[in-house]
Amino acid sequence: MAIDSKSTKVLSALKPSKIILPIAVGLGVTAYLIVLDDSIKWDEVWTSVSNANLLWVFMAFFALVARDAGYVYRIRNLTNKELTWTGSIYVILLWEFASALTPSVVGGTAVVMFIINKEGIPFGKSLAYVMLTAVLDNLFFVCASIFVIFSGINAFPELNLNMAGWDAKLPVETIFIVSATLIATYTGLMIFGLFVKPQALKWLFVKATYNRFLKKFRKTAIRNGDDIILASQMLKGMTAKYWAKAILSTTFIWSARYLIVNFLIAAFTNTSFTEHVIIFARSVVMWIVMLLSPTPGSAGVADIFFPEFYTEFTNTAGLAVVVGLCWRLLTYYLYLILGVIALPKWVGRVFGQKTADKTIETEQK
Repeated sequence: MAIDSKSTKVLSALKPSKIILPIAVGLGVTAYLIVLDDSIKWDEVWTSVSNANLLWVFMAFFALVARDAGYVYRIRNLTNKELTWTGSIYVILLWEFASALTPSVVGGTAVVMFIINKEGIPFGKSLAYVMLTAVLDNLFFVCASIFVIFSGINAFPELNLNMAGWDAKLPVETIFIVSATLIATYTGLMIFGLFVKPQALKWLFVKATYNRFLKKFRKTAIRNGDDIILASQMLKGMTAKYWAKAILSTTFIWSARYLIVNFLIAAFTNTSFTEHVIIFARSVVMWIVMLLSPTPGSAGVADIFFPEFYTEFTNTAGLAVVVGLCWRLLTYYLYLILGVIALPKWVGRVFGQKTADKTIETEQK
């Protein structure tokens, strides 16, 4: 099968060469943080690393695998098993890869719809499943945010950033509440459009573009409205069992994702149950704050935030930077590498090996 112009455009967004920038930014920021902090006692850091509790290290890897298994299980069940297990694995690997190459605020939604569609699922269904995934994830964020805000947990650290002579104190709680409110508003609109009155949401989109400043977005608004109507039709009639699996798997996935941080910190320092609860809550806060990051996969931003959020739980100066690097290796850099490996195999699976080989040769040139 030949690759058409649309496919070429989508695949160009996943070019392996694009991993260079986020890796350089992330590792560069980590190196800068290490050089900047002259209070780091490397002998103590090395002692903590060499004495790491291997059980907690194993638990971090287990949580990582469990999270990915949960993703694969969820996308297969959301598609009513129209996706094969192999197809589901490719979708998740390339979804993570696309997310790692795009700013968090953008995500890899368009790429994922293309991938699911090429796995043999019609566009309308692909759109519905991706939109449903976004709604489920955002619902988890909203529920977790409500818990964090009203639980009284010390989830909002003081963020004092001092880099290259720039000194600033970020109002984490304010940023978090604003971000969570935006997510809740967006999720509410999506639920209303998908499950209540999709035609009304389309009308709202189109009506908004009658403002002369937004007139140029009218075609996009009409297209998005039509997409929501189509997705709504696809999701009608799903059973209670379907929704239960969707909600439980989403809760499992995000809990496993956040617990990776807990396990990594526990591997290098003694952590009480109360501290574990605070660390988990801070993971919720940090993730939602990072959704506003303009960099690919929050490269650099995540590396700066991690020590600021968790340094009080490490007993050695600089250890938080090392733990943060381990966290990024597991949850970010790993997927950049896996994506580079999986992409040509998936192209060969979908378009044929000759096309895959030609695509690789073009990229190398």
